[in-house]
Amino acid sequence: MNISYDSYRVFYYAAKFRSFSQAAAALYSNQPNVTRMIRKLESALGCALFFRSPQGVRLTPEGEKLYTHIAVAFESIEAGEEEVLSDQSLQSGIVHIAASSLALRTRLLQVLARYRRAYPHVRICLTNHSASHGLAAVQNGLADFAILAEGASVPDSLTAQKIDEIQEIPICGPAFLELTEEPVSLKRLADYPIISLTVGTSSHDFYAELFLRHGLSFSPDVEVETTAQVPPVVQSDLGVGFVPREMLYGTPEASGIYPITLEEPIPARSVFLFQRKTQPLSIAAKKLRQMLLEDAPQESGK
Repeated sequence: MNISYDSYRVFYYAAKFRSFSQAAAALYSNQPNVTRMIRKLESALGCALFFRSPQGVRLTPEGEKLYTHIAVAFESIEAGEEEVLSDQSLQSGIVHIAASSLALRTRLLQVLARYRRAYPHVRICLTNHSASHGLAAVQNGLADFAILAEGASVPDSLTAQKIDEIQEIPICGPAFLELTEEPVSLKRLADYPIISLTVGTSSHDFYAELFLRHGLSFSPDVEVETTAQVPPVVQSDLGVGFVPREMLYGTPEASGIYPITLEEPIPARSVFLFQRKTQPLSIAAKKLRQMLLEDAPQESGK
């Protein structure tokens, strides 16, 4: 049947308030217009929907049946409107971020803390991924965007914008203190057991390329899944690892982790925000993306 949305809207408010005058006020209309719309709807349906009583208008049995269905639809619409308005004011919402353990050492956490203070009602879902898994999460719609270090192969369906740089340094445990006495070459470091992230990670690829540029082979003796696993492995004297400078806390004597000075400093690694080219972000995700890109160095060609 070709019955307009406005007709059902007038019926919904008249049935909800059991009053044509209150319905008119809610609709910013007038009572004669509400009465006219109700009569038109009754004519289209071929039955009476209201009858008058001493307490005002009441629903007929047919009106009760119709209202049962119409109420569900309009309450769902109203809930949707409220949710959208709430999202627009960032009083609700959720942001899904896929981040590598290395990326967590950048300004990401500082921005998230500032975002959380500004918008405490927005939920943040932060998952730890390798570069390949983080990119897959964005491609498959499981994350709004990914924060990952350079080195990953970027699919054509994604864009990348630089948000930070991170500097890593080599570290060792007490068993290799001779490496801390003076600056050492990467060639000398390669003679010691090396701790690295697993094959297929951007970190593994980064150091394999770095060693290759210096004419050295890269054959780690110990491989771990995340950057956060490197310090405890180093503390156990299993070899020399590479971590962001920000991961070092306290004195070497207290932590059991000693920084090593290289003659050829490790190049800083860029960290990028990856997102789908065609998928629009939610209002909450857009705002976080804006905060991450504020004052961030930009690189083209990615």
